[in-house]
Amino acid sequence: RVGQIITIKAKVNRAFKTSMEVGIKVTVQDVLTNVEKTVSVAYATYVAKPVGAGKVLFLFSSVLERRRIRLGYERVFQNLMQESNKEGDYYSFEEEDAVSTDLTHVQSIELVQPPHANHHGNTFGGQIMAWMETVASISASRLCHSHPVLKSVNMFKFWGPSVVGDRLVFNAIVNNTFQNSVEVGVRVEAYNCEEWIKDQARHINSAFLIFNTVNDKGELLTFPRIKP
Repeated sequence: RVGQIITIKAKVNRAFKTSMEVGIKVTVQDVLTNVEKTVSVAYATYVAKPVGAGKVLFLFSSVLERRRIRLGYERVFQNLMQESNKEGDYYSFEEEDAVSTDLTHVQSIELVQPPHANHHGNTFGGQIMAWMETVASISASRLCHSHPVLKSVNMFKFWGPSVVGDRLVFNAIVNNTFQNSVEVGVRVEAYNCEEWIKDQARHINSAFLIFNTVNDKGELLTFPRIKP
């Protein structure tokens, strides 16, 4: 929140043959109470862009280590699905009072400018995520008619890069609601000038964003039924 201090720490956790994993931890500190808490933990995977021909190689970790990591990711995904199921069964789309998800569709178009990119001209991943959160929040608010609170971002992956001058098209829609949360799917497509004229999109990113809504007492509110 405004007035609080955010600390972001990052380090390389492990390196593979042509990629590396960077762990990121974000903490927030309240200036008045001096209380500090963790607000987010993430793992980013990077590949290096070589200056000349060939690939940039990193220190290679063992095959057993890579297998352990993959199994860990599978367990995280299974736990995620179990937690989603605990939140409540999917509402039946046969309900007569169910809301159509068509009413929650939101589209936004952003032009990538130099402040949005790094020194290579590639769009900051965090900038794309911020735009995605904005459009997803608007989509969720059309269903709950209040200010939704972001709970988590799932299955977030970059399928391709975008650069300065690209037009990024963000499409968001509510996929389904649970008892006290809503899932919004966001798809991002990129166009350069030529692709824009020919309507040839590049799919660069997709993610699922989970939102809650709370009242003045901090109590979770129930979302209406929808036709997923």
